[in-house]
Amino acid sequence: MTYQQPPSQPGQQPPNPYGMYAPPPPKKMSTGAKVGIGCGGAFGALVLLGVIGAAIGGGDSGTRAEKPAKAAAAPAPERAKGKAAPADAKPEKPEGKPDAPKKAEPAPKSPADRFKAFVAKHGSPNEKAALEHVTKVQGADELNDILDSVDIHTNFTGGLMGPHQSEGKLIASAFADWKESKNGLVTVYDVKGEILSNGNF
Repeated sequence: MTYQQPPSQPGQQPPNPYGMYAPPPPKKMSTGAKVGIGCGGAFGALVLLGVIGAAIGGGDSGTRAEKPAKAAAAPAPERAKGKAAPADAKPEKPEGKPDAPKKAEPAPKSPADRFKAFVAKHGSPNEKAALEHVTKVQGADELNDILDSVDIHTNFTGGLMGPHQSEGKLIASAFADWKESKNGLVTVYDVKGEILSNGNF
């Protein structure tokens, strides 16, 4: 006996041979199920955030409830006195004592002044003499240990080959004592902007 198969049509799977079980095609998740799972996840995240917020804020709830109780527990005359004086009112000063004059805060020192003060305290007599010629220090406040560059300007003349090269080296050395950097370069300039000396700090 021969088994005849019906003619196949386009888009149709051929029938399985006799005795073979064909599993049903997998069901696709419907759009409603996808939306339900997404909403459930969002709701779960909100619940989790609420629990965390309650745990963090839960420690303050007891203190807030106690504050009004303390205010209510104050005696009646003290509460009345507190209401009579406004919160921003200045306390009365005793009679006969004038206001003390306010001291003006000193202006912040420049880096050159701080450098000179350090050398005046810790430097050698030669360094102190050389520092009298420093007019400006630039870059000493912006150190970041990556590529620090400090410029020290003086009123010396002559540049690198001039007569004040040794004073320039003293200034660079004193700066290395004052500031430290993993990768710093200090350059000392004369009055015309020519390099007098440089060094690492």
